[in-house]
Amino acid sequence: MSSAQIEIQLIASLVAIACAIPGTFLVLRKMAMISDAISHSILPGIVIGFFITQDLNNPLLIFLAAFTGIITVVLVERIQKTGLVKEDTAIGLVFPALFSIGVILIAKNANDVHLDIDAVLLGELAFAPFDRLMISGTDYGPKSLWIIGSILTITITLLFAFFKELKVSTFDAGLSAALGFSPVAIHYGLMTVSSITTVGAFDAVGAILVVALMIAPAATAYLLTTDLKKMLLLSCLFGVLSAITGYWFAHWLDASIAGSITTMLGVIFFIVYLFAPSKGIIAVLYREKQQRTEVSLLTFLLHLKNHNEENERHVNHLNEHINWQKVRSKTVLDLALKNNMIEINNRIVSLTEKGDAFTSKAIDYIITNEDAQIEDMKDDFFLFRG
Repeated sequence: MSSAQIEIQLIASLVAIACAIPGTFLVLRKMAMISDAISHSILPGIVIGFFITQDLNNPLLIFLAAFTGIITVVLVERIQKTGLVKEDTAIGLVFPALFSIGVILIAKNANDVHLDIDAVLLGELAFAPFDRLMISGTDYGPKSLWIIGSILTITITLLFAFFKELKVSTFDAGLSAALGFSPVAIHYGLMTVSSITTVGAFDAVGAILVVALMIAPAATAYLLTTDLKKMLLLSCLFGVLSAITGYWFAHWLDASIAGSITTMLGVIFFIVYLFAPSKGIIAVLYREKQQRTEVSLLTFLLHLKNHNEENERHVNHLNEHINWQKVRSKTVLDLALKNNMIEINNRIVSLTEKGDAFTSKAIDYIITNEDAQIEDMKDDFFLFRG
């Protein structure tokens, strides 16, 4: 593995971590698409910064672009607060307008310089190792590595310094204000960090990949945990994993690195989306099936509780009178037997002492609707759940 390959993977990994940290809070605050708005609307700030400095590498570009990102957030919120449109509509109004201004400025005033839309939107990790930081003739490595490394250092420092404030304001803005934390200041601080991260990253990886790295790892982690610290760690892990596997996938296909990394982000999200233990599609479908079976069992036990006639408690009654299919009848009977809720003698079903106690509690719950949760009640009685 060459030094250029190592540098590309290192830059991609640092960008992934730098994007995952603010991205986690954006996802939790239900502001995922604001990252897309920021990544496009900062273009006027970059162009104006270039007109002032005539240097694409001047730090002023980052500050002006970040300022434009803040303007984007303010405009979106102002339009949303009118009550005439929702947030997604406000985003759809603001960022195309600002992005278009940047495009017009480039087309009219910067045709003769290397400042084009493709460079801003797409970026190219493969070229990052060739743009070196040279000081007094000494090579200190890729500029992108230093830029994103500095931004990541600042981001992590701010995260540790304001973690409590970020956490409280994210989940309860009212409590945050009551405790003396300004939700507005924290909100715009987060938007500033998101803007600076976007500007610092898209020169190397492109705005499209920046949006993907901000949202996809955080959304994937959200499916696996409800703990904020774990979500941050998982977001960083998924981002780095996607960056490295995406690079080698691109190397194997001889394709776009940014496109391959984005593809791997989608693949990882889809796998977690299917197989996450509690929120995955398979787990949800299984839980729904389980709940339907338990409802059927409860219906059957209530029927037994209310009927003493043998013909009403015969095994065949499940099919003949309750009108269940044989598979469903067998499933309900098996679950009841496994949990010692019923006993069967000569094909006649009777409630056991445990089954009778469970059914009585269920009737009380249905009638009184007391605070006791029926799930807790089932956990007390059920040893097996299908």
